[in-house]
Parts: sequence; structure tokens; C-alpha cells
Amino acid sequence: MQKKKLYWSLQAVGWSGYALMLILLRALSDESVLPLMPKLILTSFFFFVSTHWFRKLLIHFELLAASLPGFLPLAVAGAFGLGVLNYLFDIITSYLYGMLSATDLQFGYIFLHILSTGIIYFLWILMYFGYHYFLRYQASLKYQTEIKEMELNRLKSQLNPHFIFNALNSIRALVDESPRDAKESITQLSSILRSTLVMSKNKLIAFEDELQTVKDYLALEGIRFEERLRVKFDIDPRSFWCQVPPLMVQTLVENAIKHGISNLPCGGGLLLKTFFDGLDRMHIQIVNSGQLKEKGGEEKREGRGQYGIENTKRRLKLIYGDKASFSIQNISELQVMVELVIPREEQLANV
Repeated sequence: MQKKKLYWSLQAVGWSGYALMLILLRALSDESVLPLMPKLILTSFFFFVSTHWFRKLLIHFELLAASLPGFLPLAVAGAFGLGVLNYLFDIITSYLYGMLSATDLQFGYIFLHILSTGIIYFLWILMYFGYHYFLRYQASLKYQTEIKEMELNRLKSQLNPHFIFNALNSIRALVDESPRDAKESITQLSSILRSTLVMSKNKLIAFEDELQTVKDYLALEGIRFEERLRVKFDIDPRSFWCQVPPLMVQTLVENAIKHGISNLPCGGGLLLKTFFDGLDRMHIQIVNSGQLKEKGGEEKREGRGQYGIENTKRRLKLIYGDKASFSIQNISELQVMVELVIPREEQLANV
């Protein structure tokens, strides 16, 4: 209803203004404008009626759904056809008002009349199509945004049960060995869950908050691994205010421990490092003891640990498109590195 009201208002105001403009132009060039006023008003009224009729054709044949390149030839043809009809109407009204002259039937006048009115019609058609094209584009963006939000929420909802399952397994291993450590682990877990439940409602969070979750998680794992887990941080202070997807870094740290360090008899080390490159992009590196296997072994590893990696890749793609990147590789015979590259300017824009 609101769109119909807007359409009729613009039609009435637009063509009334056009009639007024014609009258003023005649008044400036000719003192005897009064005899011409009925014909000028009828001309504007014909524009009003003919454009409305053409609108009905566009809607009936669903031509407004066409792409802009596909619609342009139709707009030109429609403007020409309406220009011809406008000329015929002009001839009829001129005859009825006794104003028809031989000049009105000459080719030059016919061509100029169809050309000038055709341009007016063409502009009207483009504006009407452009309005609907904008509405379709807006609806498409809204739909894509909703799809992205649904996918991101689905991916985030997978992280919490995955994280809780792994944490509970760690605590279960401590129950018989060290009940006191098990109790402390439960306290650590409750603290982590309290913060992650709040953070997971947001698409992006401050890296400082994500880092705190990582530290809480490592403290929990430290109780189980004791001296077998050695952790080091090398954090650029500028990183704290940048925005990252919640639980993304924590999930990668969890994978590094579960599929790297935990498989080593003597344990290993984990380094979490951040820095910025010349393009002001934030690099997050997680280096852990371990080794990516060759193709055969790697396929076996994917069956156990590829979940967190695939989740990370899909979330980065949904949030940043091609502006962020993810990589995992062996950097030596004893170490594996995971690296996230995130455009910092977009992070700051989302704060």
C-alpha cells in the first residue's frame, strides 16, 4: 500500500510539474498562452496515462525482473512506441482545437516530436525500473545477509558442544589420577563457558577477549598435561583492539594440542604470535610441536581433526570473503604452523 501511494504521488506531482513547466515556457515565449493551456494540460495528462499504461504492461509481463542490460533494448523500444503514440495524440488534440498546421505533418517536426517525447519516456522508464531494481538488490542483500547469519550461527553452535566434549574428556582423565586437579579443571571450564556463552552471540569480538578464552583453555589443559605442555605468547599490543570471530583462535589452539602435542610422548610447545604486515593486516600464528603427515597419513588426520580447520575456513569466507586467508604447513621437521590473516581495517570498522 505504501509503494502504491508513493507511485501515485510521484506521478501526480511529476506530470503536474511538467504541465506547469510547459505553460511557463509558453508564457515566456508567447503572450497568448491562455488558448494553449487546455492542450498543454491534456498533453501532460496523456503522459500521465500512457506511462501508467506502460507500467501495467511491465508488471503483467514481469519485465521488471530482467537484468539491466536485458531491459535497456526494451526501454528504448517502449520509449519509441510511446513517443509515436504521443505524436498521434498531439495531432488529434491540435486538430480538435483548430491548431493543426502543415508544419505538424512534416517529417522534421514528426522526428523531433517523437525524439523529444521518447527521451522523456525513456527517462521515466529507467527511473521506474531503477527503483524496482534497487528494491530487488536490497532484498537480495537482505536475503544473503540472513543466509550468512544463519550459516555463521550454525557454525558457532557447533563449536560449543565440540569444545565442551573435549574439555569433559580431559576432566574425566583427571578424575581417577588427581581428583583435586579435576575439581580445579571444572572451575576453569565453568569460567570458560561463562565467557564463551556471552561472546558467541556476536559475529566478531575483541582479540583481547578471545585471547583470554585461549589462556583459560590452556590453563585447563595445563592441569592435565603439566610439564608436557609449554606455552609461549608473542602478542603485538595493537592486536588487542582488533576484531576476530569468537572461538576461532581457541579452536585452532585446541586442535594443535589434541592432534599435535598430545600425540608426542614428551609433549611439546605451543606459540601464539600476532603481528601486522605492510598492508596493515593482522597475522595470527599458532606454532605447535608435531608434524603434518604425507598424503596417506594426512587423510587419516583429517578424519580426526579436520573439523576445526574446515569450520575456520568457512567462517572466514562468510565474514571476510577473499580478504582473509588461512594456511597450515610444516615449518620444520618438528613444528606445524597455522596462520590466519585478517584485514585490520575491516576489524576496526566493525568495532
